[in-house]
Formats: sequence, C-alpha cells, structure tokens
Amino acid sequence: MHHTTENIKIVKLINGEDVVCILPIGDKQLPTESKLMRLERPLLIKYVPQMTMAGFKDYIALIKWCSYTPDQIITIPKDKIMTITSATVEMSNSYISIANTYNQKPVPIKNSKYTT
Repeated sequence: MHHTTENIKIVKLINGEDVVCILPIGDKQLPTESKLMRLERPLLIKYVPQMTMAGFKDYIALIKWCSYTPDQIITIPKDKIMTITSATVEMSNSYISIANTYNQKPVPIKNSKYTT
C-alpha cells in the first residue's frame, strides 16, 4: 500500500459508526456532484471497554467494515456521512498495518474436541 498518513481519514456516519479508510482523490473519486463517495479499504473502529488495574480503558479494534466481499473500494451515500476528519499518526499507522492484509482470510482454528 503506497499511501501517506495524510490520505487516511476517519468517516463518522450518521448511525454512529466510525470508519477509518483512504479517501481516493482525483479521477479515483466520484465527481463532486455525485450523491455517492468512494472509500478505499474501510475498517470499522470498534471501541471495546477493558478492565485494567487502573480502571476502565477503551481498547480499539479495527475490523473489516464490509465483510464477505473481496471489494477494496466501497461506495456509500454522502448523506449518510456526518463528518470526515484526518486520522492521528498512531491511528494511521495501525490502519496501514491492518489494511495491508485487507483481503487475507483468517486461518480457521480447528477444535479437535468438536464432534458433529
């Protein structure tokens, strides 16, 4: 993946979801007058509360937003977007690390005790 951290954005949707992705620009994005927008390799930001010795702390997981598709470009309606912000350097680095394996399938864990 040949993107700089400036290309990585967080899209806040009206349903409350936060999606980190690359927003294609130029001829890779739809025309300005289109009611749709393209997102490249979108990952859902999942906030998972975690109990630590110091109290509750949020753990952030990045998971594939549109599962069960090999598509790397997802098109969404612009009217479903509340705002678009730049990602922090830390979020961008996490995103790049995970997005590089975007289409790899997880290795299933075989449970030897399972019987059918």
